[in-house]
Amino acid sequence: QVHLVESGGGSVQAGGSLSLSCAASGFTAGKYCKGWFRQAPGKEREGVAFIDDDERPVYADNVDHRFTLSEDTAANTWTLQIVDLKPDDTAKYYCAADSACVRFRAIWADRLSQQYLEIWGQGTLVTVSE
Repeated sequence: QVHLVESGGGSVQAGGSLSLSCAASGFTAGKYCKGWFRQAPGKEREGVAFIDDDERPVYADNVDHRFTLSEDTAANTWTLQIVDLKPDDTAKYYCAADSACVRFRAIWADRLSQQYLEIWGQGTLVTVSE
């Protein structure tokens, strides 16, 4: 069975940093497009960043330099580092992967279509206080 498990969330003060990790099992994540999404309280889920099939990270237009996405193919994980956290970053962060990068690229930014990505984790909560 394929699984994604997120870790690294928590409660931090504004200005702090977190490193969110997504561990894949049951498949070789290096062959997939994969990324991070978040859903803030009372808001729809949105794409944050993903790693395309050329292994380059792609960031959402509203994501600034505070976010860095990287991958460890040997460990079958990918990590979203967030520095200088702000209260607006409070959200549940989810990782997702899809074997078809064409599909991932087409739907990752579409809030209605994201659900069709092949594999989702259960999410990790990030809470940022003033």
